Amino acid sequence: MISRGNHTSVNVLTGFLGSGKTTLLQRLLRSPLMAQTAVLINEFGEIGLDHLLVQKVDETVLLLESGCICCSIRDDLKSALRGLLGRRERGEIPWFDRVVIETTGLADPGPILYTLLSEPVIRHHFQLGNVITTVDVVNAKLHLSRNAEGIKQVAAADRLVLTKSDLATPGQTDIVRNELARLNPSAKFWDAAQEPVDADFLLDAMPSAPVPGPAIYRPQNEGARASGADATNGLRLHTESVSSMSLIVDRPMDWTAFGIWLSLLLNRHGDDVLRVKGILCVEGSDTPVFINGVQHIVHPPRHLECWPTPDHRSRIVFITRGIDHGQLRRSLEAFCRLRVAELAAA
Repeated sequence: MISRGNHTSVNVLTGFLGSGKTTLLQRLLRSPLMAQTAVLINEFGEIGLDHLLVQKVDETVLLLESGCICCSIRDDLKSALRGLLGRRERGEIPWFDRVVIETTGLADPGPILYTLLSEPVIRHHFQLGNVITTVDVVNAKLHLSRNAEGIKQVAAADRLVLTKSDLATPGQTDIVRNELARLNPSAKFWDAAQEPVDADFLLDAMPSAPVPGPAIYRPQNEGARASGADATNGLRLHTESVSSMSLIVDRPMDWTAFGIWLSLLLNRHGDDVLRVKGILCVEGSDTPVFINGVQHIVHPPRHLECWPTPDHRSRIVFITRGIDHGQLRRSLEAFCRLRVAELAAA
């Protein structure tokens, strides 16, 4: 794990209504990794943790059997985190070294990430970990076709958790997995119905080279697009305007030029750049720089201690809505004076 210094890790658990966030949280709370965790939710009544509650610390804090503390967000997130921090320092609540924020099912994760990454006091004490998104395999087609929030939740994810696959029809899980991989090729998958819970995998962020997985559906022409839509039972048609592009750069990049280009891109098209994530080979540095952004929000760049793979080329994944990929690539090439290639699916 990459050292976080004195910062408390914050994981965001999101997912559409009824997709299994609460069930996943209940399973995670049984892990020893969660022994010193603060859980932030909107209202206690929505989460169904009654069998785990053993002590009421005050009107907003409950002490769980696992040793975790569970708090309601009655004001905004910034106030809730500051309040937790103050009570921890005063010894009024048990010490915690991790926070898990469970969003409502209709939440756009962008404002939450903005709070974590922009508010000075929060940034000084907390550091964003993985964003975990639950996806109901049975109802994914409906959720993704009718709700923009569902698309944003998938795009923001570092971990995509498939739920209810045990109730799915034959082949339905593969269809959903392929479409999610097309939308967010850098996220890693976990099937909650088929695999034992792995809290370390879900919660702890370790940047890796963002490369497309082997099961990504990538149509080559309109005929293939039509057959692909049939093969995915119509799911892809509803997310047609959302697509991902993986780029590779063979030589070190000028960090200043890239930073200016990315700032200009997000300033003009931030609403439609749902995610950008990459590991960059930067001029003058022997180790890579990890970048991660959601819409207008860019995490502070992280200088990694070493390359995660033998391949030291820059790799960047963009998840966009309605943006021409060719134009985006040419813009990067022209501004940074690079030759950029698009990665083919493995």
